Amino acid sequence: MSPRAGSAGSHTLAFVESPVQLLNVLEWAHAHAHSAAAPGAGLTLVVLSPNDPMTRGQLRRMAELARDEGHAVRWEEARGGTTAPFHTIGGLAPLLRRARRIVMGDPFSRYVQLLLTITKAQDLVVVDDGTATMEFVAQLARGERLVRWHRRGGRPGPRDVLFAPVSAAARRRLTPSDRRTVEVFSSMPIESAPDGVRITPNDFSWTRARFGPPRITKGADLVGTSLVETGVVDPDRYLEAVRALAKAHGATRYFAHRRESSDKLHRLAVETGLEIVRPDLPLELIARRGPIGRTILSFPSTVVHTLPLALVGTDVRVAVCDIDPSWLTENASPRAQGFLSGVTGTARDVHRLSAVSTV
Repeated sequence: MSPRAGSAGSHTLAFVESPVQLLNVLEWAHAHAHSAAAPGAGLTLVVLSPNDPMTRGQLRRMAELARDEGHAVRWEEARGGTTAPFHTIGGLAPLLRRARRIVMGDPFSRYVQLLLTITKAQDLVVVDDGTATMEFVAQLARGERLVRWHRRGGRPGPRDVLFAPVSAAARRRLTPSDRRTVEVFSSMPIESAPDGVRITPNDFSWTRARFGPPRITKGADLVGTSLVETGVVDPDRYLEAVRALAKAHGATRYFAHRRESSDKLHRLAVETGLEIVRPDLPLELIARRGPIGRTILSFPSTVVHTLPLALVGTDVRVAVCDIDPSWLTENASPRAQGFLSGVTGTARDVHRLSAVSTV
């Protein structure tokens, strides 16, 4: 362990479950490296590893970058069987009790909420887990229970009821008080926050300093989304939208989201002719390394907010295509259309496209 990681690692613990969360912890640490109030230069980064192979692969690569930056990384097989959570939480308990600051990428995670009930840390930091950060801040401000935006409305299920006391305790811990500070480090457009919550902008300065500038090709690239996998968008409508968008803009490559299913991606390749690319790092780093198309096409997602920041100073144009309400499944949350429209409407420095016809 490097001296940097050792000096602050026992005081600052970061919990991540996805590559994007890990990237944003690195951005937070870089932004706070010279701050006396929050010395982010050295921390202990705990990876609560999921089972998905593509996510695990990206997390491995990101963990290497974190070690290169001087941070200590602790890899936890947090979902490796029924007893794994007990081993993970038991092993982390001493670190949680000593930590003065907790940095987390997903306040909606039941794992993270459970860990929050153990720690006595007085400084809590939430870094982006994509557009979900916008919903987290809004729910916190309204005093609502923490529920992911794409989950269907209605009565809570049995597991929700069982976990409700833990979730309520986590929400209280994430509410600022005289003894506790809460920071949200975000590249998302957060218009208002609860009293006492400090919003710190993430401008991807670490990414820009570490990678690029990229080589830019003449064509267009298309960014995939997991809206089908989360049950929000109908798969047939999505395929038709991708086909129409690629044809209209001459896109040749499709950068798959890490949660997209292999069957769906195979069908996309066969029926659209697009080259399917499975990135080994978050797209912000892939785009910054290049080569990348002069135009990047996306549906409403995190990248319409992050890519313009990561690619500032280049000639790359980011364009976002609206989700037509007719594409939504009957299982989509009643909030889905409004949330997706908000993601598109609040994006800065992007070109807005009308929803393409799938008829």
